[in-house]
Amino acid sequence: MREMEFKMERPGLLKKGDHVTVTEGVLPSNYYYTIDPSLAMSGNFPFNERMLEREGEVIEIIENARGYYVRAVFG
Repeated sequence: MREMEFKMERPGLLKKGDHVTVTEGVLPSNYYYTIDPSLAMSGNFPFNERMLEREGEVIEIIENARGYYVRAVFG
């Protein structure tokens, strides 16, 4: 099981227990992941930390001074 955190720009787009799918994006030296359809985005991950799972479940929504974050588990 792999737990990941995604940045969500607005509240209410996702909720705990939602089933999500992710799309992988490629940069010259990193991967990043987007919860479809563009609801939240991960940080960058080096090639050796590539995620192979594409479906997961939201386990927590976090609101703090920097914004809204989605924690999801995959695998």
